[in-house]
Amino acid sequence: MEPGLQRRVQRYGWDKAAHYYESSWQEQLRPAQDLMMQLASLQRGEIVLDLACGTGLVSFKAKDAVGEEGFVLGTDISDKMIETANQTAQRRKIERLEFSRMEAEELKLDEAKFDVTLCALGLMYVPDPIHALKEMHRVLKPGGRAALAVWGKRDHCGWAEIFEIVDKRVASEVCPMFFHLGNPGILALSLKNASFSRVVTQIISTKLVYSSDEEACEAAFAGGPVALAYNKFSEQVKKEAEAEYLDSLAPYRSANGYEIPGEFVVAIGYKD
Repeated sequence: MEPGLQRRVQRYGWDKAAHYYESSWQEQLRPAQDLMMQLASLQRGEIVLDLACGTGLVSFKAKDAVGEEGFVLGTDISDKMIETANQTAQRRKIERLEFSRMEAEELKLDEAKFDVTLCALGLMYVPDPIHALKEMHRVLKPGGRAALAVWGKRDHCGWAEIFEIVDKRVASEVCPMFFHLGNPGILALSLKNASFSRVVTQIISTKLVYSSDEEACEAAFAGGPVALAYNKFSEQVKKEAEAEYLDSLAPYRSANGYEIPGEFVVAIGYKD
């Protein structure tokens, strides 16, 4: 997919998904986010950038960690995600926490401004991940650190058929390189290619738990990366795609719904 088109698909797709994102993914992504935050080891008073922040799930945790004297900026490609995050921050009257729409590969930020950069489950959607990592490196102060998480290997993620199911109903692939960074050694190599040093990665296995067919489908189709394509389907095509997806999840049915295997790769690197 041409990079500009991929960015537009992600921007407007996540606008569609924003309403469903937290209810569909908050608990499912928590293991990766928690490990990333553990590796980042945020300190009070630090200045933090949360790249591809979505509705701010990580940004709010980061603000708690850096305290009143710290500062957190969350950026995302989706206007709706940023709008939702800003509304939450205003409702909770949190100061020194801001959200701004910005593309990961072109951060409109000064060099050497942040102590820490974070990116939880967002780098897979960027057309040029190395460029985005170089931008994360650029805006870090010397001695700063970047912590991030991506999905793991495709065959370790039981929900992966969602892309093939949607792709064959649209003209192009939705996320052509989604699982690339999750392959063994690729995330670490990407960080090193972006000039990070002392890179450490960890792989964790998890289960995505959904209580019903409806919850599983809402997360996959309405609350995730295929939302734009899904919203353009007719009602009949939506039903066909949902039925095919649920068939792909059949091995993971449980007495209480679904327990779908997943894998995350979490990493940290430093700017010398």
